[in-house]
Amino acid sequence: MSPAQPRRPGKRSPAAPTARGRTGQNPGARRTGAPAARANRRDVPGGGGRGRAEFTERAGRGQAQSSRHGLGGEQVEGRRAVRELLAAGRRAVHEVWMAEDLDPSPLLDEIERLATRRHVRLQVVSRRRLDAESRTDAPQGVMARAGALVETDLDELCVTRKGVPPFLVVFDGVTDPHNLGSLLRSAECAGVTGVVVPRHRAAHVTPTVTKVAAGAIEHLAMAVVPGVPNALLRMAAAGVTTVGLDAEGDVSLFAFGRSAGGFDGPVALVIGAEGKGLAALTRRRCEVLVSIPQHGTIESLNVAAAGAVAFFELARARDEATRAPAGADQDPGDPRNSE
Repeated sequence: MSPAQPRRPGKRSPAAPTARGRTGQNPGARRTGAPAARANRRDVPGGGGRGRAEFTERAGRGQAQSSRHGLGGEQVEGRRAVRELLAAGRRAVHEVWMAEDLDPSPLLDEIERLATRRHVRLQVVSRRRLDAESRTDAPQGVMARAGALVETDLDELCVTRKGVPPFLVVFDGVTDPHNLGSLLRSAECAGVTGVVVPRHRAAHVTPTVTKVAAGAIEHLAMAVVPGVPNALLRMAAAGVTTVGLDAEGDVSLFAFGRSAGGFDGPVALVIGAEGKGLAALTRRRCEVLVSIPQHGTIESLNVAAAGAVAFFELARARDEATRAPAGADQDPGDPRNSE
């Protein structure tokens, strides 16, 4: 008797119902129309097995080690995050898992093409199995295991490259992974060139951070430092202006961004912990403290929202300072422009 042929993704064998069929899910929800490369990937049945144990053991061990010693990022979840992981090519990708019951999507097709191009093993598994391995609430049917993010030395972050001065963000005790992921996504979109996180008492790159950041971690250089106050001293010595975002800051963020002479030099925005804000020593080490003027009733913005506002205001100020000719676009009615 000839051995049974493996079941191809996208086809259902009458003699061997899929895990989706066994759980009563809609057979018509299965993905169709994906590239021919899908036919070559390994299809893993929905039950447990060695593959699942290996994925869990390797990813879990890597996360435990990285949480103690480095940035993390070994388990990446979410479609956009996995797509950016494969496209960036900055670190090794060991395998990609994709649920078998996903509707057709251009983004999923692109993930398959990128995995094939990079010779990454892509496995189709049942939704139940993928959700069991996930560490987030909604992995969107896609997850990957990769090498840990590589740390960048702090001194390297402070160097001007290709004529672009450093635009850094320092997180002083941000512990919520959703906030950290959201901050990283906003930072990358605003053009931040580097991120600094403390080694202890702060969130690093967990699966939740990878998903919420939506791939931003693949494009940001990140340094891990023993302590934020000493890191600020090193940055100041390297010519980086350290700006603390603090509710009690006596300078408006927007006034600072519009300060005379522009703002085109190296800068580091320091963001404190949820609720607590900046630590006392960190606050003293910042060269200037800025606040976001508020006009409503509630006490403050969420740290992720406040950070996004600050990122884009500094990005606007830097862009204006570097692109506008000297003396251009000045408002003669502005008292700062009068002699």
